[in-house]
Order: sequence, then C-alpha cells, then structure tokens
Amino acid sequence: MPREFQRGHKARISDLTAGTDLYVGVQITAPGLTFDISCFGLDADERLSDDRYFVFFNQPKSPEESIQLLGAQAGDTESFRITLDRIPPQIHKLSFTATLDGAGQMSQINPGYLRIVAGGEEVARYAFNGSEFSSERAVMLGDFYLKDVWRFAAVGQGFDGGLDALLKNFGGEVAEEEAPAAPQQPQQPQAGAATPGFAPPAFGAPPAPAPAPAPAPAQPQPAAQGFAPPPAPAPAPAPPVHAAPTIVAPLTPPGGGHVPPPAPAPAPYGQPPQQQPYGQGPAPTAPMPPGYGQPQQAPHAPQAPPGYGQPPQPPGYGQQPPFGQVPGQQAYGVPQGAPQGGAGVAAALQQFKETPTGQRWTQQNKKLVRVDLGIGGQPVLARQGSMVLYQGKVDFSYKGAGFAGRIVGNATGQEMQLMRCTGQGQVFLAENSTMLHPIELQGDGICVSAENVLAFDESLQYEVRRIEGHGIPGGALFTMQFTGTGTIVVKTHGTPVVLPVTPTTFADCNAVVAWSSAAQVVVSSQVRMRRNAYPGDTGESVNLQFRAAPGNFIVVQPYEV
Repeated sequence: MPREFQRGHKARISDLTAGTDLYVGVQITAPGLTFDISCFGLDADERLSDDRYFVFFNQPKSPEESIQLLGAQAGDTESFRITLDRIPPQIHKLSFTATLDGAGQMSQINPGYLRIVAGGEEVARYAFNGSEFSSERAVMLGDFYLKDVWRFAAVGQGFDGGLDALLKNFGGEVAEEEAPAAPQQPQQPQAGAATPGFAPPAFGAPPAPAPAPAPAPAQPQPAAQGFAPPPAPAPAPAPPVHAAPTIVAPLTPPGGGHVPPPAPAPAPYGQPPQQQPYGQGPAPTAPMPPGYGQPQQAPHAPQAPPGYGQPPQPPGYGQQPPFGQVPGQQAYGVPQGAPQGGAGVAAALQQFKETPTGQRWTQQNKKLVRVDLGIGGQPVLARQGSMVLYQGKVDFSYKGAGFAGRIVGNATGQEMQLMRCTGQGQVFLAENSTMLHPIELQGDGICVSAENVLAFDESLQYEVRRIEGHGIPGGALFTMQFTGTGTIVVKTHGTPVVLPVTPTTFADCNAVVAWSSAAQVVVSSQVRMRRNAYPGDTGESVNLQFRAAPGNFIVVQPYEV
C-alpha cells in the first residue's frame, strides 16, 4: 500500500523503496484546460544553472538520460523515469511542476496526484485538488532533493505568474513566445512495446486527454524498453522556447543586435563562470543561440551567473560599463550595450529579493530565516520579540511554561521566553543580527543551550538535561535536549565550527553551542563557567569533555557568552 503524503511532508527515498530506478507519474486535469508538466534539475543554490536539465516536452531527457519524459501512460497525464544513481553530482534537486497552457487558474483543477512507483509497485502518493489553490497558474508539486541522501517532499506551492514566474524563481527566463504544438507527440509510447519492469500497473481512472490527434489506445501502453523516448518521424523544427537559465536583472527591450552564442569549448560544469569570451574581440552579429532541444545546438555554457540572492557578478549591481567596451552581458538574452544589472531601484535591490523555495523553513540570508506556516499546518514556537516581518493571516500568542517550568528554568538557567505562531502565512525571524542555522531533525536529537535557540516546530519534544559534575556548586550544569521530527533554528555569534567528538575533545562551556544528544559530557575544572549555568555562581572554572562513538559532533562559536 503506498504511503500517503500531505503538503509539506518529507521522507527519505530509502524509506519508501530500496530501488533507484523510479517512475514518477502526475495526474492533473481540468475541463477545457491544458497543462505542461516539467522537471527542473537544480544545483545546490536551487538554480537552473544548466538548462540541459530542464526536461519538458521539447527537451525530453537530460544529457546522461538520468531524467526522461515518458509521456501519458498508466492513467497518468504525464510521467518521468528518474534514475537516482545516474544523476550528476551538480544536480541537488529535481522539482516537478505543472503550468497552464492558456487561460485558467489552478483552482479549477480536478483532484489529482503525484505518485512514485518502484518495480511496478506504487510506494508513495501526494494527492491535491483545486481547493488548495486560487488564482495561481503554475504549481510546484513535489521535489526530489539531496540532503545526505535523496529525499522526497510534497510541496504544493503555486505561482500567480505562471511559467514566467516559475522560471524566474529557478533563475531562468522565457524567450519570445511558445508556438502551439502537440507536446506529447515526441514521447508517445510505441505500440506493442514490452512493459518495462519499473513501470506501474494501469489504473482504473481514464488517462487525461492528450493533445495529439491520435485516439488514445484502449489499454495504456508504457514506454519502450531502454526508456529512451521513441524517435519521432520527421519532427517539425523546434520553436524557440525558454531562453538562458539565469538573468541578473529584468531585461530591457532590445535596441540592437543579440548577444553572440558562447565560446565553442566552455569550461566543464561546476567551474567558476568564465566571462572572457564576451570581451576578447569585436562585437559579432551572430543570432541568438537556438532554443531547448534543438540538436544542432551545442550544450549551453553551464557557467551562467547565479540568479537572485547570490553575490553580485562583475561588474557589480549598479555599476554600468561604458557603452561599447563590452559587446554584451554575461547572461544570454540581454541586448548588447545594456548596462550591467539594469538601472533603477528595482535592479539595485535584486540581490536582496525574497527567495521562496517551497519548503517550510527557508534561510533568506545568514541572519534571517522564514517559516511558512501553511506548509505542514503546525504552529511554530519562537523567542519572544524575534519576529521582524510577517505576511498573511498570522496569530501570535504567549507560550507559558507553567509554574513548574518557570521554577525549573530559573533554577537551571535554561528558561525560554516563547511565543506561538499560528495561521496561514510567512513569518520572518531574526535576533540581534546573530547568524541562524536551521537544523532538521529526523527522529534524532540535539542538545542546545536555551540562549542559542531562536525557534522550532512545536512537534519537537524538549526538556532540560542535567550534565553531571563533581566539585562545582550545585553539582551539575544544564542544557536543553530536543528530539523528534521537525526543525530547530540555532543562533550563533559569528560563524561556528563543527568538530567530531574524540576521546580528547574539550570545549569551553562559554563558547559551546550544541552537541549530538548521544554524546556523553563530563565536567572538569579548567575554564570559567557560564554565569547563568546555575544560581549562585562563584566564578569556579570548568570546561566540558565530550565522549561518544564516531559520528557524534559538537558545535562551537567564536564568541564567549
């Protein structure tokens, strides 16, 4: 029986199946509406830095064929084959999306789903319907993301602007205009093809109407063995579709020629951006590079500059090179002679723009974190006064510790003054310009001093933990232990360092921030004790010695409390 997901739920792929050759099917239909279903292969910055990993109807597979578009089959509107062990290391996330082709909005859709099938058996399903959306024209349905291991997250986040807004969110840009075409024709399954071992069984629900003129077969047929899209007889020339994957600022209407294509031998993917080819000679007059999926097109140079929220590219934001000095900009699709980064207030503030990711917790920068209360549907407990901005309908209420909790907090120095954040919206949290570090717990635990906790999911369990010690007033030190499944945001003064626990690991108790809950901590008299560690501090010196099996850690900040 498949595991049912709700929006915001996450799980390791290895907990769903031991296989790495997966089938992903999407069903999304609405009366009179047509949908384009795509997969974005994103890098560690969640940007489409290599447009060859935008898999859609006009580009049905990635270069090494780890991501393949299979077409409509087995009752699904669209389907993909994902081979996790063949995905290149620069790809950290696969985002499956659906966008409307034409008028309409996502609130009109019928109940649909995204499902994962392994070995012909469905192992996971995320169901959704139109009541979850309003005027959105594009939606991120689910993600495969790499965090130590591959994981799956049910997202369900929409975009009002449709495909344009979705591409800009991933660092891409729409070209001139998409010509109408039959998107599923290149990926139609071959009649009589053998059933692949990984493909799912056919479902009773009728498949979504395909835009191709040919009638649907009586029995849904999977793709041919080998999973490569079947060759289309004499396909029409591919129309220019999505342009370069990344832009730094909004485009200015072209006033001259187009930017020439990149050098014929670009640096391998993952290397720093190379800007030399754009300034080494006179401005050529070559046309724009061809669109996605055209075979005569050399692979796009993967060194396009990062998108929103990344460090400025040379020349920086607001710096305008003299006209004629450089024949173009580093991003494809920018007209020759346009000032770097554009002009005006909007261009100057591009690097500080909010960066939505579809996740419950998103780090906007090193000192600001955003939590989306609508994802997961559970409240968040945050330090009182840490809210700096919120959007939507959000309620803030006092979270009392009770009489017993106040007694324990005062006696141990581990009292937390908290507020509960509930509702539907996004809350931005920060405190005293400290650095913030969201940590996701998956059934494990972490020990954190109460003064280093900014916020956490209410689903986490927490309690005061005693650290035994001899020869010190009070007989012990104390910390907070958090366990369960959820996220905790830890704050530090400066950039911390994470060290493995060895038999000779000692830490100043004024600088240690957190450690794995499985580690054993012993107090010894070496360094000055933290003043609020216990009542009646006498100034006696102590430090902490950590002992644990391999794999445990401690976090130390470059600051003494």
